[in-house]
Amino acid sequence: MAPAGDREGYWGPPTSTLDWCEENYVVSYYIAEFWNTVSNLIFILPPIYGAIQSYKDGLEKRYIIAYLCVAAVGLGSWCFHMTLKYEMQLLDELPMIYSCCMFVYCLYECFKYKKTINYPLLFLLIAYSIGVTIVYLNWKQPVFHQVMYGTLVAVLVLRSVYIVLWVYPWLRGLGYTSLTVFLLGFFLWNVDNIFCDKLRGLREKLPPLVSVVTQFHAWWHIFTGLGSYLHILFSLYSRTLFLKYRPKVKKKPKGAKYVKSAMSI
Repeated sequence: MAPAGDREGYWGPPTSTLDWCEENYVVSYYIAEFWNTVSNLIFILPPIYGAIQSYKDGLEKRYIIAYLCVAAVGLGSWCFHMTLKYEMQLLDELPMIYSCCMFVYCLYECFKYKKTINYPLLFLLIAYSIGVTIVYLNWKQPVFHQVMYGTLVAVLVLRSVYIVLWVYPWLRGLGYTSLTVFLLGFFLWNVDNIFCDKLRGLREKLPPLVSVVTQFHAWWHIFTGLGSYLHILFSLYSRTLFLKYRPKVKKKPKGAKYVKSAMSI
């Protein structure tokens, strides 16, 4: 049974395992959760711009992929909140895991020389993604997805704190801003879940334009989308600084080992 305030719409009854606090089909007959849907634009447009700019600047492909992963999450989330169908829910939630794995790889490879691939880390992240996918497809528990996603976020936070404390302190502002914005979105996500009934009651008393401000899941999209974009910038700046100021490796002249051997005779 749909919660009070929900209406029937174009996509029919929800089949997803989650139905968020925004009232369904109130703004549009064709969009189940209107504000939760359109707020995903911040997940789509800035990352696409970032990917295009990264390509023009000749940056490493993994950063282009990272931007496109964020855009994929936004597109999946758009489809999920627009339809509230289970298939679209997977299109939202699973790319969240994949994109975070990409972020982990980028951040842990900041201090490596060009044209190197960390195969052990790559294998671990691919195995993690496949494992989470298989389990989640067979065990449809949103809490499992949230824990697996939170684990990756924790890894990113620890790595980011290490970089700003011990490697590049001057990136502290960008690193902490990215983290703060993301945590603010997470806080509002929890408020939306815990106090949903009170929020729905409050919206009925407020003018429509004012009640929009209480759509905290939409704010979660806005803040996490911005936080993800800033995180990629943080990773990019860390990588750029390393490539610019890394110690120069002096190549030994040809025949050096033979000279050394001759001198030791």
